[in-house]
Amino acid sequence: MLPWFLKYQSISPPKKLQIKAFWSIISLFALIVGLEFTTPVNYVFGYLYTGPILLATSRLGRVATFWATGLAVILTILNLWIPGNTAIESSTVVSRIIAAVALIVTGILGDRNRTYEQEIAQQQAVLQSQEQLVSVREDFASTLTHDLKTPLLGAIETLKAFQQGVFGAATPVQQKVLATIVRSHQTTLQLVETLLNVYRNDLDGLTLQLAPVDLVIVASDAIATLTNLASSRQISLNLNYGESDFRRAFWVEGDALQLQRVFINLLTNGINHSPRGGMVEVVLTNQSDYQIVKVLDNGLGITAAEHPYIFERFYQGYSDRQAKGSGLGLYLTRQIITAHGGTIWVENRLPRGAIFGFQLPAYPFQPFLST
Repeated sequence: MLPWFLKYQSISPPKKLQIKAFWSIISLFALIVGLEFTTPVNYVFGYLYTGPILLATSRLGRVATFWATGLAVILTILNLWIPGNTAIESSTVVSRIIAAVALIVTGILGDRNRTYEQEIAQQQAVLQSQEQLVSVREDFASTLTHDLKTPLLGAIETLKAFQQGVFGAATPVQQKVLATIVRSHQTTLQLVETLLNVYRNDLDGLTLQLAPVDLVIVASDAIATLTNLASSRQISLNLNYGESDFRRAFWVEGDALQLQRVFINLLTNGINHSPRGGMVEVVLTNQSDYQIVKVLDNGLGITAAEHPYIFERFYQGYSDRQAKGSGLGLYLTRQIITAHGGTIWVENRLPRGAIFGFQLPAYPFQPFLST
C-alpha cells in the first residue's frame, strides 16, 4: 500500500482544493465552538459560522452548504443549555434565534448565488462556443469563396477561347450556347465575389480608396455592364437627372469601384424584379449638401412584412423575381453606402414597383471639378 502522502500527490488539483476546504471548515467550526461553549451564554459567537458556511458554498456545493448551515444552527441554539451554568434570559434566546435565522439566510443566499454563478458560467460557455462556431463558419465561407474564384476564372477564359475560335471554328448555335455558359459562369463569379466581399467587410471592415467621383460616370458604366443582361430579360435601362433634361456632374468623395458595385447591385435587383418589357431607371438629383440616387423598377414592390429585413444578409423576400440571387447584394450595398457616410432606403413606387434610394454627401468643390 502507498503511504498517505503519495496517495495525496496522486489526487487531482480540484479534489485537493475540496479536501483543503473541508479541513478548513472543520477547523473554523472547532474554533467557533470553543468560543461559544467556553464563554457566557449571553455572548453570541454564532454569527461567525457564516464563514465556514460560505466556504462550503463556494468550494463544496449544495449538500455541504446544507450540512454546514444545519450544524451551525444546532450548535448556536444548543449553547443555550450547554454548558448550562447560567440562567437563560429571554433576550439571550431572542439573540440566538436571530443568529440562527441569519445563518439560515446566509446558507440560502450563498447557495442561490452559487447557482447564479453556475448559470452565468454556462451561458458564457454557450456564447463562447457560438462565437467560435460563427468564426469557423465565416472562415470556412471566406476560404471556400476565395478558392472558387480560380476555377471559375479559368473556365470563363477557356470558354472565351472557344468563342474566339482558338480550338476551331464554332457554329452559330455553338456560339449561342457558349455565350449562355459564359454568362452563367460570370453570374456565379459575381455571387462568389459578393460573398467574399461581405465576409471580408464583416471581419476587417470596409476599406475605401477615396477620391472625387462623378456618379454619372459610375452609373453609366454600371448600365453599360448590365446592358446584355437587361436585353436578355427584355428590360430597358435608362439614366436621367430628375427634373433636368441635360447631363451634369454629381460629384461625391468616394471609392469608384465600391460605388459601381452599389449601382450594379441595385440595377441587377431591379432587373430581377421587373417583368419582361419593363424598365429600370436610375434618377440622379441633388438636395442641399447631398447627391441623391434612386433606382426605380416595375416589380411588385415591397410588402410591409419584408420591409424591415430588405437589407439583411441572405434575405431574399417574397417576390416574382426572374432570377434568384444570394441575398447578399443589398446587404453589401448597405455596407458600402454606410461606409461612405450615406444612408440607404427603400419605398414602394406608385402605381407599381419599388424605389431603392441612397444619398451621399456632395463633394464641396464640384464646380471646379466639372469644368
